[in-house]
Amino acid sequence: MNVSLLVLGLVAALVVGAAAGYLYCNSRARARQAEARADARSIIEDAERAAETKRREAEISAKEAALKVKDEAEAEIRARRAELSRLEERLDNRDAALDRRDSELDERRRELSRREEALGSRAAELEAREAEQIKALEEVSGLTRPEAERRLFDSLEVELEDRLGRMVRDRTLEAEERVDTEARRITATTMERLASDVTAESTVKAVALPSDDMKGRVIGREGRNIRAFEASTGVDVIIDDTPETVVISCFDPVRREIGRVSMERLVQDGRIHPGRIEQIVSKAKKDVEKEMKAAGRQALYDAKISGNIHADLLRLLGALKYRTSYGQNVLAHSVEVANLCGMMAAEIGANVKIARRAALLHDVGKAIDHEVEGTHALIGGRFAKKSGESDDVVRAISAHHHEIEMETVEDVLVATADAVSAARPGARRETTETYIERLRSLEDIALSHRGVDKAYAIQAGREIRIMVQPSQVDDRIAAKLAFDISKQIESDLEYPGQIRVTVIRESRATEIAR
Repeated sequence: MNVSLLVLGLVAALVVGAAAGYLYCNSRARARQAEARADARSIIEDAERAAETKRREAEISAKEAALKVKDEAEAEIRARRAELSRLEERLDNRDAALDRRDSELDERRRELSRREEALGSRAAELEAREAEQIKALEEVSGLTRPEAERRLFDSLEVELEDRLGRMVRDRTLEAEERVDTEARRITATTMERLASDVTAESTVKAVALPSDDMKGRVIGREGRNIRAFEASTGVDVIIDDTPETVVISCFDPVRREIGRVSMERLVQDGRIHPGRIEQIVSKAKKDVEKEMKAAGRQALYDAKISGNIHADLLRLLGALKYRTSYGQNVLAHSVEVANLCGMMAAEIGANVKIARRAALLHDVGKAIDHEVEGTHALIGGRFAKKSGESDDVVRAISAHHHEIEMETVEDVLVATADAVSAARPGARRETTETYIERLRSLEDIALSHRGVDKAYAIQAGREIRIMVQPSQVDDRIAAKLAFDISKQIESDLEYPGQIRVTVIRESRATEIAR
């Protein structure tokens, strides 16, 4: 019984506890729900306040922007109104100025009309007086007006012819002086514009040897090596007491260059025998041929010449690299003449292309003048014609030493540029012995003539001044003496450029006042 009560009590207690727990949990859930609703309302209110704040800020910004745009528009309107006011004021001023100018022009028209009327009346008065004067002159002179006019025209014609003759003479002299001055200016300007190197070479080539023992190997047993070398190259090999040196000599500059190259390669190789010599010489010939063509193409580039050129003519042009004249390299001289000729042609309006081409090729005959009869100018002209060059170029090449008649201004320019290049200071050089001998020969030629007292070669032999005895040589004989001496110099001496002969005749009378 007690146990049942106890069980019932426990069950009742559990029921009461469960009910109490349920009520408690239910009350806590309601409290949490109330808190969540309160938080939601707070968040909504905060969001509404923030949205209101942003809206007000946006309204304020829009109002400020609208005010700014309004202010700018009002400022622009005020500026436009000010500009319109200035334009209206300027137009008003211009209208006023035009009105004043119209009134001034009207006044000037009236003044011109008055002057025209006065001049008309004055002209009529002058015509009447002129008629009266003419009538009076006819009565006094007894000549009618046509007769008087004819006499006056005759006298004027004679006077005008005299004046015209003097004017023509003066203008002719002035033109000659101007032409001479202009020619000197063009030549001097062209020489100043040209900047060329001075190249001096000798007619022999020296080849250095590593030791004197190499000379024996060059000569070979019983001279077979040196004979084979000379037969293959066509040069002379000079072996003397000069230490460690072999000299290559030949009148043909191309063969001399082939000999020099071949000898240097043989010395470097060390194997010197007839078979090896033939191989080396054959290869050296091919290399020198290539070098000549390369030199010819470089000359065309340096002379600013475009267009095709025959291969044989290009080879001969390159061969001038190994030719010298009075120490001046002929290829460098040809390029220099081409540049000089082109500059002068441009100065006077001649054909620059023809002038440059003819000037570059003017000495091409020197590359073969030892093989063909004739002067190098005519040889070069014939070869250029054979190679397809134009008649103008051929004629300029042939005429640059006056061996045929010059016909065009380009012919004259080529000859002039050649003379300038050869005669300019420093272009050519001579050995000391040749130079001294030429000066001595100049003075001896001058002293050999009757009446010559002293003779001095000056300006490096380009001028000789001759003092004559005034008692034996008068002015007429002095002029003839200068001519005779110049002709004898031309026939007896060889020299670059030209030599000026100046004869000086001076009489002096001296007294002493005591």
